[in-house]
Amino acid sequence: MTAQAEKPFLYVVVCAAGIAVGVSKLITAAQERDWEVGVIATPVAMSGFFDTGAVEAQTGRPVRSAWRTPADPRPFPPPDAVVVAPATFNTLNKWAAGIADTLALGTLCEAFGLGVPIAVLPCVADALAAHPAYGASMVRLRGMGVRFGEPYGGEVDETGRRPEFGWERALDLLERD
Repeated sequence: MTAQAEKPFLYVVVCAAGIAVGVSKLITAAQERDWEVGVIATPVAMSGFFDTGAVEAQTGRPVRSAWRTPADPRPFPPPDAVVVAPATFNTLNKWAAGIADTLALGTLCEAFGLGVPIAVLPCVADALAAHPAYGASMVRLRGMGVRFGEPYGGEVDETGRRPEFGWERALDLLERD
């Protein structure tokens, strides 16, 4: 647990997938499990993939997407854990390659180096998951100790419905030994 907070602090990294609209479900589940939450979004996710104002009201903190200047105070304490949900093809491949060209990716690369537990709920279409770079990225990230939930492609099932995303699964991954 961080020295600055009474409760453990969870970073939630949100990527640009349609399912991101439901990120408040993850925040609620985390708060019910006694986490403080701060949200970091990819730049594209900030362009209408979820309601940033509602998330800021829910967490009591700004949604971060851009680097702060050295003179700016740190808006979040250091993380005790990180959840990436939904985690997209682009973010997973760049992270595995060590590319830190956004705050979200830089945070993920740094969290690994700090030994912070990381749970991921991939949201990748089957056609993209078939790309060889994706498989190699999953092998690398698993080798780094990243904990993965079952991939979510969002495809419609035989009844014409999309399956639930299951946001709380990320928290379950953090709680396992």
